[in-house]
Amino acid sequence: MNNTATPSVWKQPAQVWAVAFACVVAFMGIGLVDPILPAIAESLQASPVETELLFTSYLLVTGLAMLVTSWISSRIGAKATLLIGLALIVVFALLCALSGSVDAVIGFRAGWGLGNALFISTALATIVGAASGGSSAAIILYEAALGLGIAVGPLLGGILGEQSWRGPFFGVVVLMAIAFVAVLVLLRGPGEKRVPVPFSAPFAALRRPALAILAVAALFYNIGFFVLLAFSPFPLGFGAMGIGFTFFGWGVALAVTSVWVAPVLMRRMPRTRIILVVLPLLAVDLVAAGLVVESAAALVTCIVIGGLLLGVMNTVLTEAVMEATDLPRSVASSAYSAVRFLGGAMAPPIAALLWHAFNATVPYLFAAASVLLAALTVFLGRRVLAHIDDEPEDATTEDAAAILVGDAA
Repeated sequence: MNNTATPSVWKQPAQVWAVAFACVVAFMGIGLVDPILPAIAESLQASPVETELLFTSYLLVTGLAMLVTSWISSRIGAKATLLIGLALIVVFALLCALSGSVDAVIGFRAGWGLGNALFISTALATIVGAASGGSSAAIILYEAALGLGIAVGPLLGGILGEQSWRGPFFGVVVLMAIAFVAVLVLLRGPGEKRVPVPFSAPFAALRRPALAILAVAALFYNIGFFVLLAFSPFPLGFGAMGIGFTFFGWGVALAVTSVWVAPVLMRRMPRTRIILVVLPLLAVDLVAAGLVVESAAALVTCIVIGGLLLGVMNTVLTEAVMEATDLPRSVASSAYSAVRFLGGAMAPPIAALLWHAFNATVPYLFAAASVLLAALTVFLGRRVLAHIDDEPEDATTEDAAAILVGDAA
């Protein structure tokens, strides 16, 4: 590969930096709420199950919206889609901050999820189209935004959450409002070629056997992912800053393996083999978390190790999806993301229910069992998936773009 594009990643037009900044903030939103979950439960007299629905409403709407975002953006254009997504996040984050009940916050998080889906699904294509130095420079910049956002989100949530559980929501409002103005002023539009995508395209995509197998595997895998992310703040017993630092470490671990380790592994091993090795390791980590849940230090260690494994899985699974069919990458990615987010949506409240009915160990055992079901799904479908292990000579820009969108979502 030619390395000359890498230095030019920092020499970009202002419109690229505007969208990249908005990307960082959007990705921060994934973990921003994590450190304040116990504080929300206490301040609003909410049960852990009710509090975990903050993730469920957000992820469920994000996933379902992924089915229609390509249809929308192909008709109204990328800039309009970005601005609508950012505006929705600003409005619903503000409503969350001003809410007086957990039910209201749950409902407004759903609107936030819609805005996030519209923004994230469109941002990378916009960066690729506007970047100087070639598409590789744009993709590196997007990777940097993704990693920075995932790592910083929980830390910022902890800092602001120390003052009030409303603090992280107000922080999102301010940052996203700045991002909205930056995109509005700096992103030149229109002039893009619009090719309408059929509304039914993502639904039809799920009838492809290889894509369906990977989507079901991802659904079970995401249960493990979001039990670790969304349930762990409760048994940790830390304040907002302690939870923030814990998941900052988790986010850094995830970003490092997603950006650097996973590509190295994929150059040396078939994708299905990586999946069938890493998923059982993740299950072992989740079982260990359940067994040591009474020790905060040991649980933190398991969370960070889990981040390392999750980073590999995010990249490998999503790239496998890109190679699974001959469908347009955006269509395959949106169909896959919609299904896998169902796992993310159901996991947090189920984990809280299991905690209430049994003890803090059982949710992690449930997560480990789900991860093993993901591995079993891939193992049983390995013949259908055999072609995803054939690495093409030259990965296209479109492939790389869709991979990153899948990781971010």
